[in-house]
Amino acid sequence: MDAFVNRFKGTTALWTDECSMLGDFGSYEAVKKFSHPVFKIPAYQNASIHNCEFCRIKFEHGTTTLAFKFQGGIIVAVNLRASAGNYIASQTVKKVIKINLYLLGTMTGGAADCQFWQRELGRHCR
Repeated sequence: MDAFVNRFKGTTALWTDECSMLGDFGSYEAVKKFSHPVFKIPAYQNASIHNCEFCRIKFEHGTTTLAFKFQGGIIVAVNLRASAGNYIASQTVKKVIKINLYLLGTMTGGAADCQFWQRELGRHCR
């Protein structure tokens, strides 16, 4: 077993100080590097996950999609569960969509909307 583990055990020398998230993982400085974008959309500022009467957008659920660029390429991660209200429709939905050789999409929301935008993006990228 040790021989197998040692095959994949490597050094972290590829990580430079400026792109290392290991050294300052818990610090506030690491969080500042990933600040969220600022939108000038009034409805966006009235969004909340809590029950408040003046919030126009209420987030009750959603899909998590993450993408990271690093020295060796990219990593895209999504959850696999699809739901319809409180009912779990599937545990294994393919939510990372290959649009062309250079572009990936992640699927959230209604399947029909996602299929439309996948075709539309593919058409514009040709």
